[in-house]
Amino acid sequence: MRHVVKLLMSEFVTHDTKRFIFEKPEGFSVQPGQAALVALNRPELEEDLHPFTPTSLADDGILEFTIKGYPSHHGLTEKLHQFVPGDELLIKGVYGAITHKGPGVFIAGGTGITPFIAILRQLKKENRLEGNSLIFSNKTHADIILERELRHDLGERCTFTLTRESRPGYENRRIDEAYLKEKITDFTREFYVCGPPDFVQGIALMLQNNGARASNVVFD
Repeated sequence: MRHVVKLLMSEFVTHDTKRFIFEKPEGFSVQPGQAALVALNRPELEEDLHPFTPTSLADDGILEFTIKGYPSHHGLTEKLHQFVPGDELLIKGVYGAITHKGPGVFIAGGTGITPFIAILRQLKKENRLEGNSLIFSNKTHADIILERELRHDLGERCTFTLTRESRPGYENRRIDEAYLKEKITDFTREFYVCGPPDFVQGIALMLQNNGARASNVVFD
């Protein structure tokens, strides 16, 4: 697989995260939750591949990514955040283990929400959001990606916790074992976990320590 896609537009959705809209190449297909391997479309950089999860749906007419910039890394995200319409990305593959297996609890840390965005949008489109809930941890309120959409679609089944800020209407706690026991009454259901590696490994272990089967904990 090799596709070149042109940027149509971009806009900030948080102080450091942008929504990018690209042309959708003919024949390109990605399932909600899967990531695309992308690089800048420049000969000297086309092997510098990084995974980004489309937040658009499989049958959308465009290709959308929601990407946080890390200017201190001086890498691909910094260059992407400087993109202007007409600039090109190279897509060289699709992969990912995060797929929806049934109603369950989504647990995200920071930009770990991105694989879940398309999954939740697809469930909403198919009127299958019932039985799914979200626990979303961020450092501060300003870091929350697509809060309004998530609150609208999930209502009281959406919980936001902030680890470095106390703010009315938001919890100010880290997700530890006590937190999971408080928020989850049934550990036999499906769980979907995404975020920084230490976050994912810690949450997966805590879920299994409380009775979740390894086969029911989905993560990349």
